[in-house]
Amino acid sequence: MTSTAGGAGQLLAISDLHIGYPENRDLVKEMRPDSDDDWLLVAGDVAETVADIRWALETLAGRFRKVIWAPGNHELWTHPSDPVTLRGVARYEHLVEVCRELGVTTPEDPYPVWDGPGGPVAVAPLFLLYDYSFLPSGCTTKDEGLAYAHSTGIVCNDEYLLHPDPYPTREDWCRARVAESERRLAELPEELPTVLVNHYPLDRHPTEVLWYPEFAMWCGTRLTADWHRRFRVETMVYGHLHIPRTTWHEGVRFEEVSVGYPREWRKRPQPPGRLRRILPREEATR
Repeated sequence: MTSTAGGAGQLLAISDLHIGYPENRDLVKEMRPDSDDDWLLVAGDVAETVADIRWALETLAGRFRKVIWAPGNHELWTHPSDPVTLRGVARYEHLVEVCRELGVTTPEDPYPVWDGPGGPVAVAPLFLLYDYSFLPSGCTTKDEGLAYAHSTGIVCNDEYLLHPDPYPTREDWCRARVAESERRLAELPEELPTVLVNHYPLDRHPTEVLWYPEFAMWCGTRLTADWHRRFRVETMVYGHLHIPRTTWHEGVRFEEVSVGYPREWRKRPQPPGRLRRILPREEATR
């Protein structure tokens, strides 16, 4: 764990930049801090190719005091358009090395402490994946859930592009990641609150508003359902759902900070690409 003074800055967050879309790349070109002390949390789905991921994180790292990245599912795809053909753990480790070259904090690095307004808090980027435990109503197994999803036509592209190598399955990789992250979080000082940053929500409740509830299978794991209580969470930051909003669960703030696809953000009244302030807290209604 490292400590870095935040001065008078802000802890800001964004996710699901999807810069393969030119309109979203333009949004990143315009993203800037309000002060030299601002940190930026990037909660995954920057892009599908290593070159695009590098460009976006390098651009942001050149502007913000600190950039902290947690991977989404799109970064982990072995996409036909990417000349980097690494799969699974090897791809993730390659992205971690790219981030280290750029000075971007990853889930493999010591957790930094935000000492700015609203701190101190440990900021923990997480890489946890999912284990198909958010099953559709009436389904009791992964196979039943996948069969139902295929019958509706709502199947995540992860099934074809996100490889778990060398793990046998994505859920095996998920369980290993959960165990390692749980161990590290438990080692934090008991008096220190946390901001947990993960591509997926740590609890299922944010998925209750999905238009296609079966997609929840690719949105997290029940293994983390009590982490917001166990690890003194000040705010849980996530993306993936493309439904930017604030929710409260058992007194803990959950912030979905997605940009999403142009076809989605064009429908919203607020300007796209707005960085969400995590600390000091913006006024929010429970």
